[in-house]
Amino acid sequence: MPPPADIVKVAIEWPGAFPKLMEIDQKKPLSAIIKEVCEGWSLGNHENFALQIADATNFYITEKNRNDIKNGSILRLTTSPYQTAVQLHERIQSSSMDAKLEALKDLANASRDITFAQEFINLDGISLLTQMVESGNDFGDLLSFTLTAFVELMDHGIVSWDTFSVAFIKKIASYVNKSAMDTAVLQRSLAILESMVLNSQDLYHKVAQEITIGQLIPHLQGTDQDIQTYTIAVINALFLKAPEEKRQEMAHILAQKQLRSIILSNVIRSPTPINDEMAHQLYVLQVLTFNLLEDRMMTKMDPQDQAQRDIIFELRRIAFDVECEPNNSGSIEKRKSMYTRDYKKLGFINHVNPAVDFTQIPPGMLALDNMLYFARNHQDAYIRIVLENSSREDKHECPFGRSSIELTKMLCEILKVGELPSENCHDFHPMFFTHDRSFEEFFCICIQLLNKTWKEMRATSEDFNKVMQVVREQIMRALTLKPNSLDQFKSRLQNLSYTEILKIRQSERMNQEDFQSRPILELREKIQPEIMELIKQQRLNRLCEGTCFRKISSRRRQDKFWYCRLSPNHKVLHYGDLEESPQGEVPHDSLQDKLPVADIKAVITGKDCPHMKEKGALKQNKEVLELAFSVLYESDEYLNFIAPDKHEYCVWTDGLNALLGKEMTSDYTKSDMDTLLSMEMKLRLLDLENIQIPEAPPPIPKEPSNYDFVYDCN
Repeated sequence: MPPPADIVKVAIEWPGAFPKLMEIDQKKPLSAIIKEVCEGWSLGNHENFALQIADATNFYITEKNRNDIKNGSILRLTTSPYQTAVQLHERIQSSSMDAKLEALKDLANASRDITFAQEFINLDGISLLTQMVESGNDFGDLLSFTLTAFVELMDHGIVSWDTFSVAFIKKIASYVNKSAMDTAVLQRSLAILESMVLNSQDLYHKVAQEITIGQLIPHLQGTDQDIQTYTIAVINALFLKAPEEKRQEMAHILAQKQLRSIILSNVIRSPTPINDEMAHQLYVLQVLTFNLLEDRMMTKMDPQDQAQRDIIFELRRIAFDVECEPNNSGSIEKRKSMYTRDYKKLGFINHVNPAVDFTQIPPGMLALDNMLYFARNHQDAYIRIVLENSSREDKHECPFGRSSIELTKMLCEILKVGELPSENCHDFHPMFFTHDRSFEEFFCICIQLLNKTWKEMRATSEDFNKVMQVVREQIMRALTLKPNSLDQFKSRLQNLSYTEILKIRQSERMNQEDFQSRPILELREKIQPEIMELIKQQRLNRLCEGTCFRKISSRRRQDKFWYCRLSPNHKVLHYGDLEESPQGEVPHDSLQDKLPVADIKAVITGKDCPHMKEKGALKQNKEVLELAFSVLYESDEYLNFIAPDKHEYCVWTDGLNALLGKEMTSDYTKSDMDTLLSMEMKLRLLDLENIQIPEAPPPIPKEPSNYDFVYDCN
């Protein structure tokens, strides 16, 4: 008799019959189990049957996924994937519209299962669907379910996107280009175009010929956020796959079509709250827009290029209101000395030839572009900064040129210019959608902040790096508040003066204060285990509440979710798929799958996770790697996770390690330990305020020479 671990107790349904309770031996072949079930109901041809999970997913049980069957699972005996595929292949070609619609609905639902998808594709089902679309005979729900089935089948990555004809692409594009189109058809068509562009360079060129930005813009002006999201996703895909030389041209078209202002008024300032998927697409658009600056950021200035040198002359002219003198005016030495004096006032490192300052990359020519924009568009502020600093004592002047170069470099680092967008991030800033030249305006605000902070710190040239650190902190703190406009960002910076930053730092330092005297260290050591136990309980409580994880495909982003939570007795992990993102906690009984904590062998993180070793775009993404972890159970079975953010990643890896009796090592645990330990120490030492605690205990005095001073009261 096999050990109990290999026996799974399940219920099996068959339409028109009472469900059966069965014990399944996981060591027996699946075909033998199906044969046994069929014989119990006197059904012949057992090879035409299969087992399915009896829930909303209806996924088929195969040799690969059979270990997912848990005690108490409800299964359904049904026709095999091959038989179902053959039947649906025939039914979707029915001459009856009603029968055809029902068949397409069933196909759209069944196509989510990879086992069925493989069988349907083997019957040349994808070609049949594309022919139905190309024929143009179907409309409304018929077309909608046809496209839904197509999207689901393609999403498994079995068939290459390069196999589709120009006629099919034109047809899909025509649904997007029509002004009045069924919402479901439009949504699926946009999803197909996005996948085509992202998965094939050849298809990118074909789609780009059929779709123009002007035809996509009207879809952003509606009120359906899903349509708006898919539309921005297509624009992002076209942007991402465009050759380097075409991106600037495309950006120019986007500016002409006022894409930014349309997104601002119809999406960002819409009364409908922005969901995570829309936030992600806006973040991607923001990143791709800023990445257009990479070329200038990585371009060195050519000191011999007269056009580039003229920009520096223009900066000098605006600042000091001088015209370029003709070559015959005064001696060469006199002119050189005048230029050198002015370039020194402008704050360049190289006073003789300031062009050399812009040979450092990054920020390269981007810094000079920013300076010229500031000088031309904020002339009064520019002149004030330059003249104000040129009239100060040498040691206290804030060098405008050097500051601008370092600030541009810092802003590129903060906004990650040149980096590809993360698959899992939705950190967009509304204020960057309020101006066509948002990066330059961002620079103009920050250079004035830098000058203000320099004065507040009474800095000298030796303090340059300190000032830059403070300015970085001011900018980061203001950005964290997600201002809605550049003016709001500016006013938030006004409240973050150097004095305020010092107060914040002092407060944070006090919260993390580390006393070094021996009694304090001994006290810390004594209460540390109590704090660690408190953190452990918090992590386990969070696991009991559970978390919704997004399923991310390497093909395209999908709104598919699954939920996982720990049972209140800390003995079982309950998990299961969800149709949509939950609003609160998901009850245990709605999560079909279980994993006993006793079966967990290890927690694996990062690139060692099996789902990060698979081929696909995900493994290339550093941020996704940092959020990935897997639970190893039995011999080689894994439950794979991608956390929604770093916080959840730390909570789950800590909680799982705590369940296994291992040390919690995340950054979040260290931070919590420091904060809680500091608070506990302060509470315990409250009575010793203003009392000097000695580094070492006072010495024990020597024994007295005699004890005659002892007085006997009796």
